[in-house]
Amino acid sequence: MTKYRVAAVRTVAVLAVTALVGLLPWLSGKDPALGLLRARSAEQEATPEALAAIRADLGLDAGPLGLLGRWASGVVRGDLGVSWVTGAEVLPAVLSGLQVSLALMGAALAVALLLGSLLVIPVLVRRRGTSGVIAAALGALPEFLLATALLIVCGVLLGLLPTSGWTGPVDMVLPALALGIPAGALLGRLVADALPAVLEERWVELWRGAGVSRTQISKAGLKRVLPPLVPQFGMVVVGLTGGAVAVETIFAIPGLGRTALGAAKYQDLPLLQGAVLALLALGLLAGALSSWLRRRLLGPGLRDAGLTLSAPRPARVPAAVPVALAAILAVTIGWGLLRDPYAVDPALRLASPGWAHPFGTDALGRDVLARLGHGAAFTVGTALAVCGLSYLIGLALGFLPSAGTGLSDVANALPPVIVGILTAAVLGPGTGGAALAVALISWPPLAAHASALAGEVRAASFLQAQRALGAGSWWVLSRHVLPSVAGPVARHAVLRLPGIALALASLGFLGLGAQPPSPEWGLLLDESADYVERAPVAALAPVVALCLLAALAVSLSSLTTRRRKVHSLAA
Repeated sequence: MTKYRVAAVRTVAVLAVTALVGLLPWLSGKDPALGLLRARSAEQEATPEALAAIRADLGLDAGPLGLLGRWASGVVRGDLGVSWVTGAEVLPAVLSGLQVSLALMGAALAVALLLGSLLVIPVLVRRRGTSGVIAAALGALPEFLLATALLIVCGVLLGLLPTSGWTGPVDMVLPALALGIPAGALLGRLVADALPAVLEERWVELWRGAGVSRTQISKAGLKRVLPPLVPQFGMVVVGLTGGAVAVETIFAIPGLGRTALGAAKYQDLPLLQGAVLALLALGLLAGALSSWLRRRLLGPGLRDAGLTLSAPRPARVPAAVPVALAAILAVTIGWGLLRDPYAVDPALRLASPGWAHPFGTDALGRDVLARLGHGAAFTVGTALAVCGLSYLIGLALGFLPSAGTGLSDVANALPPVIVGILTAAVLGPGTGGAALAVALISWPPLAAHASALAGEVRAASFLQAQRALGAGSWWVLSRHVLPSVAGPVARHAVLRLPGIALALASLGFLGLGAQPPSPEWGLLLDESADYVERAPVAALAPVVALCLLAALAVSLSSLTTRRRKVHSLAA
């Protein structure tokens, strides 16, 4: 019955999202006929006759419900309709974009797995955790800025690789690096955090005493630690496909994300709905595959309640590390708060760093340090609020597998840009809309982590013994399951704080978040992207701030995590 409930939740969620996408023009309050006229011919005058002809041609007079019904009936027959802008069939365009995105995803995933392996190897060798500062810094690199830097250095200055287009495997090298490096840092960090506790379990000591090789023990440890993290790998795979909108835009790659963004921009509903439907299908497929792989890795232990759990052991981070990082951020932000972020001086346009302007000035002569300091309240404050809300939602839905699994797969399949477009259509572009958009899609990794951990805790043999002794469900939940799940998921949420800040920054970078002249960090990146060669310090300042924020989050989560000894009958 649970499978049917999950399927029902997924179906309802997919229908709700596609219906919401179909209402985009009416949610925005704009005349879809006028938008299509501008998309088809910017020079043509918007006369009542021309608009009426477009409405009649596309059947807009039937209203949103009529259009949704007609589109749904076509989907059942395998017909996604025709583009409102070009008149071409939607299905071939969606399949073409999906093929490109899947190829790019495969290359980026290879980069991510390679980098993740390099971050995990030291843990396997030394049998203890690492501070994770390198992984945190790499994970905090904005994909769109990393793509821009790779394009300028490797493509323009060195001329080693193509800078745009999609004609062969060589074209995917730079975008795959831009997407794979942050993803690999996240995956490597998650595995490296979980391995030390597993390698201290009793079976490792017994295997060593029996003469089992170090390689075999490492393989078994990885197999032991991967099941709770498999859903995260699936979500990363989907994110590398649908979340690559900015990278696809920078490198002019005709992928599915860029197709969806262009369709949303011109309110080409059939093409937008087809692209979103393909992304949702990919998300559901990745979720189903990750669930199957997790069950295969666990084997009969999950079914027979034969699992034993180890106490989480966080990496040891000296208290001086977060203190130093916090001091650097506090001094920088505080120094910037004492300055005026909106003062314009054209005579100081793109000035180099100096005592008067330690980080230089931007294209309007505004002090970059001042804008960085004042933008911290917009970016970090909003990211903290979204992170807290995502943690609560993820923890709650993690204990409701039927609802949580279906909703997680659908929410994770949606790129932040598409959700940002939908929220901007209702609320208008701004910080509030961007925060809501990120909150709506940032909880699935936490829910998946909570669900995986809750399933393993409930299947632990010592809990079966407690139930046999008369322990009630509430006692088991409140004294064992919830404490064993809440701590690791909270640490995971803290580790995702920089990612949430990056998602907010990416929406600002694409014009869907905070609007000028706000000093939000995403806007700073957007404003500095065009002159990164002339004023690199101005462009790197928000990037360095995000990296410091990521390193601070990692070190704080390591300090605040507490050991919880979980006893089992086998111990």
